[in-house]
Amino acid sequence: MSDTLHQMLKNLHELEQRIESEIHLRGDQLQYTIHDGKVRFDEELRIRNIALKKGFIRYIREARWAVVLTAPFIYALVIPFVLLDLFTCLYQMICFPVYGIPKVKRSEYLIFDRIKLDYLNGLQKINCAYCSYCNGIIAFAREVAARTEQYWCPIKHARRLRGTHKRYPRFMDFGDGEQFHRQIEKIRHQFEDVDE
Repeated sequence: MSDTLHQMLKNLHELEQRIESEIHLRGDQLQYTIHDGKVRFDEELRIRNIALKKGFIRYIREARWAVVLTAPFIYALVIPFVLLDLFTCLYQMICFPVYGIPKVKRSEYLIFDRIKLDYLNGLQKINCAYCSYCNGIIAFAREVAARTEQYWCPIKHARRLRGTHKRYPRFMDFGDGEQFHRQIEKIRHQFEDVDE
């Protein structure tokens, strides 16, 4: 990886941290804190949020019929997501120690704090938990796959790839066999950015 690219990635990482801080700054303005991983709201905000809750019956009655009819198709996806979760966990549990790849912490990808929101009814909380689970499992599986790709085939594609994972920039150039043979062992073990 060139020094220029390395510096750009460092700048990008710093910018991502600043963006994340700015996004969470709004939370500080909304009068909640996090203690021991649990969200705590100021009482005044809790009371205002409870007043905004739309009851279950009203929520269903006001829903468009097409939304209600498509719900089973949405929830049917839980089966492949659970299977993806199970097989991803088994895969990294069995294979990563053999390859010397640090395991991905699943708990960092599955956050279910929306169920604490007083302005959501029970069904909305279930929906939020479902979305958190599905998106969390996708992100978790993507990181497991990215670490696997870094170990086995850390070569960039010839064509521009949309939505590359964060490990992709350290990969070797397409078509450079000398670089591949010279750098493969080094890149296979470049996980200094991973908290173990």
